[in-house]
Amino acid sequence: MSERVETYQGTLKDYLALTKPGIVSLVLITTLGGMYLGSRGNLDPELVFWTLTGTGLAAAGSAVLNMVIDKDIDRLMVRTAERPIPRGAVNPLKALVFGIVLQLLSFAVMLTFVGIIPTLLVALASFSYVVLYSLLLKRKSPLATEIGGISGALPPVIGYVSASGSIDVNAVALFLLMFLWQPPHFWVLALKYRDDYRKAGIPTLPVARGVFITKLKTLLYTASLFPVSLVPYFTGMVGELYFITAVIMNLIYLGLTLKFFFSKKEESMRLFFFSIIYLAVLFGMMIVDMVR
Repeated sequence: MSERVETYQGTLKDYLALTKPGIVSLVLITTLGGMYLGSRGNLDPELVFWTLTGTGLAAAGSAVLNMVIDKDIDRLMVRTAERPIPRGAVNPLKALVFGIVLQLLSFAVMLTFVGIIPTLLVALASFSYVVLYSLLLKRKSPLATEIGGISGALPPVIGYVSASGSIDVNAVALFLLMFLWQPPHFWVLALKYRDDYRKAGIPTLPVARGVFITKLKTLLYTASLFPVSLVPYFTGMVGELYFITAVIMNLIYLGLTLKFFFSKKEESMRLFFFSIIYLAVLFGMMIVDMVR
């Protein structure tokens, strides 16, 4: 009896791992942040529940389908070799069905309880990650990182639109901030694991174009974040405290990136971790200093 329970628990753990809980958690946090901003702090608990449920199911389903598509290359990379499908813990066909069911449940929840526009945005996020990024571009072009950034940039927009009922300049600003933040965040990590990606035949920017071009594009994207991050202040969504904080954080981020660009180092996990802090501080300050 105990062996059966252990087997059951192990299976549940493996299927949970397929959904990439860490990424889903980040998606839910940014979605909730977008809802708070879109509602001007007047959150509807029921709407929050259904929006987070639908968005979370979509993110989980997309993660599962990504692992099904990547099952062959995951076996070749040290970082991913222990995922459930490569080590034989989950059958790929069963994982495929699991991922599709999660996606269908997501669309049903969003369409029934949230609205047509948020549903379309969730569908766009899933399509850009599963089809454009995972299926079509990841193995062919370094542009996969930038195109794939669409899916990661949409959760706060989904939250904002779900709460506000419309796509306005603030929703666009949230999208652009997330869209421009993701490539330099990933490229720094890709530099660390470029040998792994090369071994698996994945043409990430460091593999396809080399260290210098990767550093250059990281710098350009980081610099472009500066003006974009200030847009919420000029649209009146946030106040002066956010503006001052954003300026300081951008100067630090740009300074660290410049230092990395001119250094002889070919990787910088310090810059990687600061990019996470940068985004967390900006979103946190938007909520703290939101104009009601």
